[in-house]
Amino acid sequence: MKPYIFLPFFLLLVPCALAASAPNPVIDTFGRYLRQGVSYYIVPVPPEDPTVSSRGGGLNLAATRNKTCPLDVVQEMDENNKGLPFSFIPINPKKGVIRESTDLNIKYMGDTACNESMVWMLNQLGDPNGPYFVTTGGVEGNPGAQTIGNWFKIEVFIDDYKIMYCPTVCKYCKVICRDVGIVVVNGRRYLGLTDQPRRVMFKTQ
Repeated sequence: MKPYIFLPFFLLLVPCALAASAPNPVIDTFGRYLRQGVSYYIVPVPPEDPTVSSRGGGLNLAATRNKTCPLDVVQEMDENNKGLPFSFIPINPKKGVIRESTDLNIKYMGDTACNESMVWMLNQLGDPNGPYFVTTGGVEGNPGAQTIGNWFKIEVFIDDYKIMYCPTVCKYCKVICRDVGIVVVNGRRYLGLTDQPRRVMFKTQ
């Protein structure tokens, strides 16, 4: 007779517990999972109140504030303009599905006039007391202290989503946790850190 091996009960529960702890996948406007390698338009959610003024359009890249590279991430004024599509790269590139509350890079996959990375990053543009804007020029992957400004998260907000900056890629780094919203400068809508979350949804091309 073969001897029986009895495992502690808690060990039998570990696989189930790990599976249950996985964050939910992010859903696009068609109800499909967001996936790495696919580009999406990041557009604002229509206001429930039809009397609310224009919510603006999708996100784009522009060299309007400094007139030079890196490019700023801006919001189109016309709500019918979807802007440019962006891709999401999770911290674990082997995971094809984009999940909520998970560190990721956001990147424009097309060509621009700037010969540099199109990965989003935080940038104060030389003013240590100024607001944080979202620009390009970040590093894809390589999580750690040197890339702390390049990581964002998609979080549930009401019945939709918001983008947030609160990286967990460096355990000993002190980071700020704030929503990514609209910072208006001279009438232009720039993406930056704010205290007013922006409800967004993700559309495929």
